[in-house]
Amino acid sequence: MTTERQDVEAARAFYDRISRVYDALSDASEHESRERGLELLAPAEGERILEIGFGTGQALVPLAKSVGHAGGVSGIDISEGMAQVTRRRLEDAGLLDRVELRVGAAPPLPWPDSHFDAVTASFTMELFPDDVIPGLLAETRRVLRPGGRLGVVSMSVGPQGGKESALSHTYRWLHRHFPHIVDCRPIDAVAHIRDAGFDPQQVIEMAIWTLPVVVLVAVSPSQSA
Repeated sequence: MTTERQDVEAARAFYDRISRVYDALSDASEHESRERGLELLAPAEGERILEIGFGTGQALVPLAKSVGHAGGVSGIDISEGMAQVTRRRLEDAGLLDRVELRVGAAPPLPWPDSHFDAVTASFTMELFPDDVIPGLLAETRRVLRPGGRLGVVSMSVGPQGGKESALSHTYRWLHRHFPHIVDCRPIDAVAHIRDAGFDPQQVIEMAIWTLPVVVLVAVSPSQSA
């Protein structure tokens, strides 16, 4: 088994184990930033929207309500355990028929070109290795229609143009030395997104326990490159 495959399987097993308690562990801290991200994304009636790394489905419920019966929401996540929690949440909300869930690793993304009006990822991009993020964003750009929106909420290295915070630096050190315990780390999401050809339209800086978080919406090129 290759190292990359081992990493994927380790991540899958980890999230399967914590899926039933994930909300208790993380939702209180992530909720405000995730909600702000959905506000900036501004999902509309009739749109098709993809969430990468849907977790326990916290964002899928408001997304499905926003797009209505005329639209559709899809999600992909590496963990079947997370998908089981999400299915129950959607069923309880009466929205299971509006949401397509797929379990698998990304990239690639198993949808055709220009399929979605918007793609969102909340506390997901920073889980991917640096050398995988460009491929993930290339796939995101492919499945978005020209001019479509990309919404990202991510742990950040610090204020744009400023010095990395001490807490961000510590988090990166822990991730580098104990990746199976600290599975994510602060990244420069804005730079990654610009490098992938997206145009950031709105960028908001927030914080969780003084750890910088960036909330942004970017637009894909109006024509394919």
